[in-house]
Amino acid sequence: MNKKTKKPGQKLGFFMSVALVMGNMIGSGVFLLPQSLAPFGWNAIAGWVITIAGALCLAHVLAKLTAAHKGAIGPSELVERSFGPVAGFLIGFSFWVSVWTGCVTIAVGATSYMSSFLPILGEYPALAALGVIWTMTGVNLLGVRSAGSFQVVTTLLKLTPLIVVAVLIGMIFGREGTAALAPFPAEGLSLPSVNTAAAMTLWAMIGFEAACAASHKIDNPQRNVPRATFYGALLSGIIYLIVCSGITLMLPADKVAASPAPFELFVSTFWSPGPASFVAAFAAISAIGAVNGWTLVQGELPLEMAKRQMMPVWFARVTANGVPINGLLSATVLGSLLVLANSSQSMAGLFSFMALLTTSVTLWLYLACAAVALKRKIAVPFALLGLVFGVWSLWGAGLDASGLSIVLMLAGLPLYWWTRRSLPKNDRSANTS
Repeated sequence: MNKKTKKPGQKLGFFMSVALVMGNMIGSGVFLLPQSLAPFGWNAIAGWVITIAGALCLAHVLAKLTAAHKGAIGPSELVERSFGPVAGFLIGFSFWVSVWTGCVTIAVGATSYMSSFLPILGEYPALAALGVIWTMTGVNLLGVRSAGSFQVVTTLLKLTPLIVVAVLIGMIFGREGTAALAPFPAEGLSLPSVNTAAAMTLWAMIGFEAACAASHKIDNPQRNVPRATFYGALLSGIIYLIVCSGITLMLPADKVAASPAPFELFVSTFWSPGPASFVAAFAAISAIGAVNGWTLVQGELPLEMAKRQMMPVWFARVTANGVPINGLLSATVLGSLLVLANSSQSMAGLFSFMALLTTSVTLWLYLACAAVALKRKIAVPFALLGLVFGVWSLWGAGLDASGLSIVLMLAGLPLYWWTRRSLPKNDRSANTS
């Protein structure tokens, strides 16, 4: 059994790891954000720059922390080694919550895009989202290599509309220059508007930690995880900045704000309605690929926590092909219940609520990893910048979302205490030392 898990063919290589990072980052957020950011104009561009810079600082910190350890290590284990088992559990559990709530968010986005060419899905958004979630669970049940191969394919496909828009932006800018852009506001940038825009754009950057979270499934993790984390975040950030800035500044703000498909609107305006009709299909593929990547992660997190005796041993069960079936199915069931509980909301309302919540919950992981780096004196300048960025983003997300994220993180403590009480006394004392 150990031999099987060590075979290279059973694990993800460098390019699959980069695809996992980019695939998890490039989901539905980038395709929907121009609509939300349109009213902010140049403030949105400033928000993008700050968010990408902050995310790269945090990605660099995660990469350095991973490289400083031999073998595979996940984010919550990094926190546990520096601040103790309770802190490690809280961060690991909150991260797990953010993963399956993120799956729900992205599945709703995928359903929204698919409904443009399959209108019946728009009549039953909750059922359609459940279909996406359970289909990706089925793919992951086939094994990590199946999930990894699916991720490479969907990552390549999801880049297509982004590349098309980027090329159009280059052509328009080359022909018209700065005249193609909305004028810079005479009053300058507004710090509150930039803060709000940055909090919104962070949703699209979440996911750069995917390789670190799934490091136990990556070949040569000490080398591949840091590289995949940084380069995946860098490439995704560059793509976001180009395409979202172009759509926000080259189209009338009122039209972008009113459009449920800003990418399709852009291609239709500057090229042709024919090619624009394919954008929705590619956007759906993008979202489905992101659900697949996060589904892989949502099974791995409770598995590793169970191995470290932080969650019930029940979560450590794996199938013959190495799939953590109980953790995977538990997260899928919880996500399904979340969809059903909010089925009365509109598709747009459900997406906005879940995106903000997922962002807030994930920020605690980023803040904890920055604190670990500061304690261990690893990448200190980047950790300080990442820490400031994380706190600033929590403030921008609003008190409601940030407060609820704390509640969700603390909600796992009874599970942790129950797990600890069920251990033999020797194991209990060993893990609290």
